[in-house]
Parts: sequence; structure tokens; C-alpha cells
Amino acid sequence: MEEQLQTNKGVVYVTSGSTYTRMAIASAETVKRHNPKIAIHLFTDQENISSPFINSVGLITAPHRRSKVDYLHHSPFEQTLYLDADTFVLASLEEMFDVLTRFDIAMTHCHKRNIENTTQNWNVKIPYAFPQLNSGVVLYRKNDIVTKLFSEWQAAYHSSGFKKDQVTLRELVWLSNARLHILPPEYNIRFRKYLEIWTEEEVDAKILHDEEFTIFFKQSLRHDVTKDV
Repeated sequence: MEEQLQTNKGVVYVTSGSTYTRMAIASAETVKRHNPKIAIHLFTDQENISSPFINSVGLITAPHRRSKVDYLHHSPFEQTLYLDADTFVLASLEEMFDVLTRFDIAMTHCHKRNIENTTQNWNVKIPYAFPQLNSGVVLYRKNDIVTKLFSEWQAAYHSSGFKKDQVTLRELVWLSNARLHILPPEYNIRFRKYLEIWTEEEVDAKILHDEEFTIFFKQSLRHDVTKDV
């Protein structure tokens, strides 16, 4: 129930268009399955959102494909887990938030680290050993350092001309004083092949991240949560 929700931590989605908004609501159901007390906030350009899995909504006024760069620093929570719409949560997220007792921000490495648009630099040459970070699963605290980082990322994305938001994010994190934690890959699984090769002793899968996963696992949802959006 609403009064049982945690107030200092929550999950945020940022979507533009009805398709991604439907996907975010489907993802939100998987969050609530394993984390019933966690609050979920949706930033979207879609009006009249009504879902038992979304607790609050903020309207996006100038939507674009990477609207998340404009809204992550507007999270209503002190501790936030941002999730892309094409994610599927398989477990409790509580231990993720425990990371924020020591760190300001946490992400996983990009999976395709050895291709040109992942290794490219912006203004500063950065070692290959500090790869791009995937911006589809971002855990962060609301403090001055992170707010500054996200505000700079917003400005950089709009001015740099890169189609990918992660090129500028990599450099800004490299230059930032934010305390960064690298999450294990099971918190942002991008390819189904990992589920086929990892053993139970190696990994306990937490978050799947790809539209293919959303389609593949949607049959296990209790009902179609997207039909009314």
C-alpha cells in the first residue's frame, strides 16, 4: 500500500513515446514483484498514466531519444536506481542501495567494449582500462557531486553531437570526484548467452537489460500491464 512505500529510495524510468512507456510499465511490474515497498517514478511525455506499478509521474516537456540525460538529476528520491525501459528485474534490489552507503554512483561496464563508438574519446584521451559505462542501469545518491555530474552530462550530450550518451558520460565520470562503484555484470545482463554459460555458483542474475529479454519473459507476467497506455 502507498503508506508502506519507502520514501528515501526508489526506481526512476524516463520514456518518450507510447512504446517505451508501455515497456517501462512492464518493467516496473517486475520491480514490484520482488520489491513491493519500493516507490517507482516515471518521467514521460505520455499523459494520463494509470498503473498500479507506477507511484508518481512527471511530465517531459521536450522529449527526445535520450531524455534521461535531462531528468536523472530531477529524481524525487535521495537514493535512486534508474532503469531503462527494456529491463526485467529478477530479484530484490535492496543490496544495490546498500552500495550507496559508501559510494555516490554505481554502474556496470559496457559489454561491447572493443568497438569504435565505445572506445572513442571526446575531449580527453581516456585509457582503455577505464571503459564506457552502461547508462541503462544507474544507481546514485542525490548530492552536489552527482547533481553536478548529471547537469554536465545533460549539457555535454546536447552540445557534443554524439548519438550515444555514454561517450560524454565516460569522460565526465573520469574527471569527476564522484565515488564510483562498478556493479557486477549480473546487475545489467545485456545478452541471453550469459544466462546459458554462467553456473549457479558463478552468478545469481538480478537485472536483464534488452528488449529481447522483455519479450522473452513477458509471458510470465500475471497480465498485460501495457494494454491501457
